[in-house]
Amino acid sequence: MTDTSARLAALRDELARQRLDGFIVPLTDEHMSEYVGGYAQRLGWLTGFGGSAGSAVVLADRAAIFTDGRYTLQVREQVDGAQWEYVGVPETSIAGWLAGAVREGQRIGYDPWLHTRGFVTETAAALADRGATLVAVDANPIDRVWHDRPAPSPAPVTVHADAYAGESSAAKRAGIADWLASQRADAVVLTALDSIAWALNVRGGDVAHTPVALSYAIVARDGTTDLFVAPDKLDDAVRQHLGNAVRVHDRAAFAAALGGFQGRRVAADPDRAVAAIFAALDQGGATVLALRDPVVLAKARKNPVEIAGHRAASIRDGAALTRFLRWAEDACAAGGETELSAAAKLLAFREETGCLLDSSFDTISATGAHGASPHYHVTPESNAPIRAGELFLIDSGGQYRDGTTDVTRVIPVGAPTDEMRDRFTRVLKGHIAIATAIFPDGTCGAQIDGFARRPLWEAGLDFGHGTGHGVGSFLSVHEGPQRIAAPNYPGGASLEPLRAGMMLSNEPGYYKPGAYGIRIENLLLTVPVAVAGGDPDRAMLGFETLTFAPIERGLIDATLLTPAERDWLDAYHRDVLARIGPALDPATRDWLAAKCAPIAAG
Repeated sequence: MTDTSARLAALRDELARQRLDGFIVPLTDEHMSEYVGGYAQRLGWLTGFGGSAGSAVVLADRAAIFTDGRYTLQVREQVDGAQWEYVGVPETSIAGWLAGAVREGQRIGYDPWLHTRGFVTETAAALADRGATLVAVDANPIDRVWHDRPAPSPAPVTVHADAYAGESSAAKRAGIADWLASQRADAVVLTALDSIAWALNVRGGDVAHTPVALSYAIVARDGTTDLFVAPDKLDDAVRQHLGNAVRVHDRAAFAAALGGFQGRRVAADPDRAVAAIFAALDQGGATVLALRDPVVLAKARKNPVEIAGHRAASIRDGAALTRFLRWAEDACAAGGETELSAAAKLLAFREETGCLLDSSFDTISATGAHGASPHYHVTPESNAPIRAGELFLIDSGGQYRDGTTDVTRVIPVGAPTDEMRDRFTRVLKGHIAIATAIFPDGTCGAQIDGFARRPLWEAGLDFGHGTGHGVGSFLSVHEGPQRIAAPNYPGGASLEPLRAGMMLSNEPGYYKPGAYGIRIENLLLTVPVAVAGGDPDRAMLGFETLTFAPIERGLIDATLLTPAERDWLDAYHRDVLARIGPALDPATRDWLAAKCAPIAAG
């Protein structure tokens, strides 16, 4: 645990100088990104928290950190409880907590470039009810006391070739222009970094594990685009790729440009554009249309080239993971391995493909009790030896030019207990239930989330996170709008209709605090399904499994599987061997063949 008490004290001194009684600290950047560059890691710097979702509030006499159920264990390991109160969300919101903590006349600061307009409205109302005021700051007070704060990344922008994108940027911008015409809008402000990367067929290196560039874009009704990005990030090849229809400006000029739309109708996404953007458009005299970013759904529905690319990436990645699993089975049992050494070995296998550009997120390499924290992040301080009698969970992925992968497997070190096998098999049953689901086109993820939980519910068990998230095409490993999740789990219910071409993860789990964690994760593609005898006018969908790596036989209690579930598992393993086997050396292929042998009936 890092001692951050001096940082907290420095921030309080700065707040006093700015005549503020408190300040709200989110874990995001000015693009409302889930994963952010080092320069925007204000929450981590202030508190020591290393998770990917959370917020904090600092008052003169109290401080609280807000995290959801995925980080209940992690936040207590990393953040000093003597300095910070632990608050669970969504049970308690920041607005609700502040309403009970502030006094009349107090001024609570926030950075308008780090919060949505909806958050500001809700929080301001809660404070006003207590006679307090929410105050927008001109300069973030954390930045004034974070003296060694990293500069934004200087990484160059690169071209994402049409051979991987499957559609030209000109065609994508024409689609956005058509959408603007349908909305009777003159322009749309794109703030989400992956939306800009997708629309312009460019990639970057400004955020770890996510190939995006810090930028903004404004697309006009004729498809021409103003791109705001540090000019020295663009070489001649990128400028030629963008063409004359994309005008390049310095990123620093973006805020001022928002004031130039007087009398025009401008769309901005209330979930992705920060409050400062709406305020600047309003002040400039624009009519602001609060509409979802038109790229979001187009990007989520993968085209045939993107699908083919992901299939190729999955085979490559699955072979690397299989080589790792064989190594880990022997190396972990022999002793001497740690969470960090195992993660490094898996990275090395992926690097040996010659195609890996980055990991798709920080590998979750978790043994024993660490596995019970779903988003555990190993550090040199937390690094634990992998010991006999434990379950070792590894959740990882790769960024390849043709696809983004994400996969979780669990390895028993020594003989697993009957309880471990029972829980693993129930998770597997839920995984199979999602993989084999058939549902009407337009069904939302919340409607099928319970399929994954039923085998656990029947034993009085559950898991505290969503069942699946969307995945990008050489973009963000967590991509909306599609998800598989119910209302009472982090992020809330997924009400986005599922459509053909969407990719999602399938990752039910089980976590026993202080003991172990289990998660089985593959990626899926939503595909049309023909159902014999069904209503011919009702379009049905199902899932094609995209991820291929063996599921640990030693953790399966075959007596809990139905014949249909055994058939699915055997068919999956036949596919794993057929697809991955040719990419392996003979010894590893023989090992894989044994792992993929049919499961005997219980």
